[in-house]
Amino acid sequence: MEQEQHNVTLEAHEIKDLYQGVRGLAIKILNRIDRTDAYLERMLDSEMKSAELKGQDKALLYEIVHGVVRWQGRLDWILNGFYKGTFSKAIPNLKNALRVALYQILFLDRVPDYAAVNEVVEFVKRLQGQKPADLVNAVLRNIIRSKNAIRYPEPDEDLIGYLAAYYSHPSWLVKRYVQRFGREETEQLLFTNNEKPFLTLRINALKTKPDEFKQLLEAVNLKYRQGAYLPEFFKLQNLTNITAWEFYGKGYFNIQDESAGLACRLLDVQEGFRILDMCAAPGGKTAYIAALIHSRGEVVALDRFESRLRLLQKNMERLEVDCVRIVAIDALEYTSLPFDRILVDVPCSGTGTLSKKPDIKWRRDIFDIRDLNKMQLNLLTKAATLVKTDGALVYSTCSIEPEENFEIVKQFLSAHTNFKFESAKDKFPDEIIDENGCIQTLPQKHKMDGAFAAKLVRVS
Repeated sequence: MEQEQHNVTLEAHEIKDLYQGVRGLAIKILNRIDRTDAYLERMLDSEMKSAELKGQDKALLYEIVHGVVRWQGRLDWILNGFYKGTFSKAIPNLKNALRVALYQILFLDRVPDYAAVNEVVEFVKRLQGQKPADLVNAVLRNIIRSKNAIRYPEPDEDLIGYLAAYYSHPSWLVKRYVQRFGREETEQLLFTNNEKPFLTLRINALKTKPDEFKQLLEAVNLKYRQGAYLPEFFKLQNLTNITAWEFYGKGYFNIQDESAGLACRLLDVQEGFRILDMCAAPGGKTAYIAALIHSRGEVVALDRFESRLRLLQKNMERLEVDCVRIVAIDALEYTSLPFDRILVDVPCSGTGTLSKKPDIKWRRDIFDIRDLNKMQLNLLTKAATLVKTDGALVYSTCSIEPEENFEIVKQFLSAHTNFKFESAKDKFPDEIIDENGCIQTLPQKHKMDGAFAAKLVRVS
């Protein structure tokens, strides 16, 4: 028994030693994402904490892992053409070693091609032996020689195939967007989804004001653009380790996309209100709502998972928000006295956030959206039982799919004649209002995440 335990421990140490360096760690993370359906950010965070990496190496690891996942469709298209056999059936170490090297060859100028190839060839040799290493070497050197002659599907013959391969998105999603937006706007959307995301900050109105915050940013040479629609938001021009800045620790700001603030503004909250945030963790919207009422009133924040609520609690403490009451419960089982306002920010496909979370596009399919629809309608229906007469609900998502957005609102209204839809027109700029009077941001148009919000008022 002791011998077995020793072998297991030894094996764990050996594995750790085998996946050394930035590329080895990147392959290890990508293998686990493929194998376990673990979320990219969580995997990357835990690896960054446990690996002894310098700042520069951490940045490169982040770049490679995000880059491979973002461009996986294009990388796999190319590798399929050069790999002898079926690339999708290659063992994970081989598959992800090839992706990591090819991503560097195609997208990272600062890494010479030969260095990208040599490192993964050595890695494969160490783990799988000489023959697979020779195969990887041959495939990559062949691609380098033909780099400028790589062919994609002909757009005139197979538009969906071309857009899916070239812009690295699943075909089912591309097909939907071409039908909805046409070719030109779909290309803009796919291009925008593949861009590296901006970092956006929302100032904490309980601690600072926009003019003061501008001076703080300028004092440390952080270039920014103020929000297009909400003055509390600041989009940084350069990516930086912002959580190390002393004013993050002091609670002067939160990291939050401007699109997320629109649903909170649509709620139209006032001091003294009782407000429910039904799916609250990790708490970005909860904190913004609390700031909008200057912490004078009550915000009840629900979530099923205590681990997520611990994050929310830490966030509230850092921001010094003291009007939030946290309840660990499934929102569908929650009962309470009625609220003045309820935010129903439902779990969704997240297709508005693909520049920040590129792994989502490979995890979702049309059936996921249909399954989510049931939960979305159930949560909105539950919220209807918890709001006062003359009170209001805001239903919101970070999706750009109609079935998750206005379709849910329509189904709800047809079953609840005691609610009326209130248009957001004239309260927000026309360019973020859709044909139904709801807020709908789109990454390619508004240079922020895609998000939806609709306001429903209880009339009796």
